[in-house]
Amino acid sequence: MNIFQTAEKQTTILPEKYRMMTIKELEDRAREIKDKLGNKLFIPGHHYQKDEVIQFADATGDSLKLAQLSQENAEAEYIVFCGVHFMAETADILTDSSQKVLLPDMRAGCSMADMADISQTERAWTKLQNMFGDTMLPLTYVNSTAGIKAFVGRHGGATVTSSNAEKMVSWAFEQKPRIVFLPDQHLGRNTAYNLGIGLEEMAVWNPITDQLEYEGPLEDIKVILWKGHCSVHENFTVENVKEVREQYPAMKIIVHPECRREVVELSDMAGSTNYIIDAIEHSEPGSSWAIGTEMNLVKRIITQHSDKKIISLNPHMCPCLTMNRIDLPHLVWCLEAIEQGESQNLIQVEEQTAAFAKLALDRMLERP
Repeated sequence: MNIFQTAEKQTTILPEKYRMMTIKELEDRAREIKDKLGNKLFIPGHHYQKDEVIQFADATGDSLKLAQLSQENAEAEYIVFCGVHFMAETADILTDSSQKVLLPDMRAGCSMADMADISQTERAWTKLQNMFGDTMLPLTYVNSTAGIKAFVGRHGGATVTSSNAEKMVSWAFEQKPRIVFLPDQHLGRNTAYNLGIGLEEMAVWNPITDQLEYEGPLEDIKVILWKGHCSVHENFTVENVKEVREQYPAMKIIVHPECRREVVELSDMAGSTNYIIDAIEHSEPGSSWAIGTEMNLVKRIITQHSDKKIISLNPHMCPCLTMNRIDLPHLVWCLEAIEQGESQNLIQVEEQTAAFAKLALDRMLERP
């Protein structure tokens, strides 16, 4: 089965003319094309995007919400997804075949999603079946490739988000006594721990060595975590927490569950991107917060809540590098291609892959 997306036209080299345009020229062109295309164009923008891009987004949110909104915008012939590759794939899976999903820069990937490819996963599944037989159900974070979603769908599993992970893990344990959680070990560990599963009941599958990392009897294992992580959230450390506690004793620390277990353990609150946004939104004026998530979002929250003291949990954190490959010049380049009748950087998931991936998504979406 071909699990790779294909594209009508793909290119990664931004023409020099877009680098030479002023910010005003770029903004004027973006507005002009948006006005011209009207409802034929829908631009979803992920929370972690730069402000220069977000200003042109028709909707902002996390990856699944934006894919669902793309699906709901049936009038839109073109969906210019300002996020990363796996997000655009999900939008293509959920939208009508007549709609075209475009990614302004094909280099905008996700290091976490890239930590689990289909060959590694198929190989791991065979070895784990030899150890555990038919006792496992796979779950995958939506931050994964279409190929991994399709694998999970074929094997009776489902996707999860950081918002519904506990609900989906609970559902999975109703189906099988063990789960395999891809590709983010930290979200999987934090979720299982919150549900009362001990750390000693969790093993880690290392896709590089093709080995299960675990000390103890295999029959005690309930959760097998894929050894992957978010390169942004893994950079929040226990030392960061200690420094905030020392400098700002009254400050609340809120982090994303993609952070390491020990960081989540020491924080006051942990939850999805939307959870973090809502918590700050509904907090008292004058309250103080250290936020452990992507820097573009943290800066935006700081700007939106000047009545509160807000800092990044890691003051040396940089924005998500792959997400930041989508910028204003690439957006305008993509919009002008549409204006000229081209489908540049088209995201098109192979039909069979899309069908199995949609199974995994639907199993999750059926459990609101």
